[in-house]
Amino acid sequence: MAVVREFTLPDLGEGLTGAEIVRWLVQVGDVVAVDQPVVEVETAKAMVDVPCPYGGVVTARYGEEGAEVPVGAPLITVAVPGGSDDGSGPPVTGSAVDGGSGNVLVGYGTAAPTARRRRVQPSPGPLRETTAAAPGGPLRGAPAAAPGEPSHKTAAAPGGPVPETVVCPTGPLPVISPLVRRLAREHDVDLRRLKGSGPEGLILRADVERAVAATAPASVAPAPGTPAPVAPAPTAPAPTAPAPEGERVPLRGVRGAVADKLARSRREIPDASCWVDADATELLAARKAMNAAGGPKVSVLALLARICTAALARFPELNATVDMGSREIIRLPGVHLGFAAQTDRGLVVPVVRDAQKRTLEGLSEEIARLTEAARTGTLAPAQLTGGTFTLNNYGVFGVDGSTPIINHPEAAMLGVGRISPKPWVHQGELAVRQVVQLSFTFDHRVCDGGTAGGFLRYVADCVEQPMVLLRRL
Repeated sequence: MAVVREFTLPDLGEGLTGAEIVRWLVQVGDVVAVDQPVVEVETAKAMVDVPCPYGGVVTARYGEEGAEVPVGAPLITVAVPGGSDDGSGPPVTGSAVDGGSGNVLVGYGTAAPTARRRRVQPSPGPLRETTAAAPGGPLRGAPAAAPGEPSHKTAAAPGGPVPETVVCPTGPLPVISPLVRRLAREHDVDLRRLKGSGPEGLILRADVERAVAATAPASVAPAPGTPAPVAPAPTAPAPTAPAPEGERVPLRGVRGAVADKLARSRREIPDASCWVDADATELLAARKAMNAAGGPKVSVLALLARICTAALARFPELNATVDMGSREIIRLPGVHLGFAAQTDRGLVVPVVRDAQKRTLEGLSEEIARLTEAARTGTLAPAQLTGGTFTLNNYGVFGVDGSTPIINHPEAAMLGVGRISPKPWVHQGELAVRQVVQLSFTFDHRVCDGGTAGGFLRYVADCVEQPMVLLRRL
């Protein structure tokens, strides 16, 4: 008989704890090959096609599209045929597979799988009450029930229904919400003994609350002949009905990752900001002349990126991170320049590796490539991590200024507002010039205001007089 292998959501790297199912690529009954993508998921970093390390027939599929799946939760089960070390043979019966796949995602593949207890394939719909007995006796770790007595039931509590229970001794719990897990811990509720009322048996907050109410001690009745205590008269008006609750939007995927990172930045980094207005007329004229000369077009963002790398070469203490565990500032040798990009999936920050080594045209081409990948959702997690400095061009939204939040664990971020015509004193006379506001937020642990001001002033000088860059090229 074919061996059923369970494939769980692997660790996708970079500390990711889960993913959202975007699209299933296989159906139950499909034949899959080793390393064939079976599901497309969205992590907090990017969209990823997840390949399966087993070959055979898909016998079960877990989770609907749009569901949040934690790392280690089952995705599919595959009936693996015998007579093949890699599970890639035809779907016939046989023994267990001992070989591994060539997958390179973190946490699975490239090695033989560890031995696992075979699981019984669940039927569609909510979980059924079960006591999955071991051969020859009752389930280990569970008390044996007397003949005719129902097992694993929670004692009834007066005034409410008894929550139905189910024993789930092994495998991942059908729980997604951390709030549900915390509520269960606070009230000593065993989640493995609850039957969820959500889709496919998912345990919801209401299930835990019913279990808490069912196990609450009943009020003690007074002894015969003892007068019942008289309740004091109410001194305050009865509470009014709570106002209708607004719409709840889950913080998950990219939005959840952004929320976590920004909150951590505000919590851990003592940041400070400074800003300056700069005349960008000459910078725009230089870009126009370069693009008129032929060759690949140069973007304004690429010019600003080149200015940032030159400024960081002049002030290397800002290309750093802080290790509070060892109480050290780590100055980094290369500039991995992140730039903020707004997409339909939210704000993402692609990273240009070794930006200080690229030409102006090279920076422009790489920024354009990463921006397109961000918009289509095809950025790999590695392209969204490892930045050492971030450039945030919020001027594309038509705003002049902002106080950027540092992209933790970096030490600084440069914000650029819109470039717009404004009255400006130029060569002693009032003129209409193209003016931009530059905002700079820095980690006050890595430098003082003098360094931050020097960095920002150098950036402004390069914007106003692009020829200043020639000294550093």
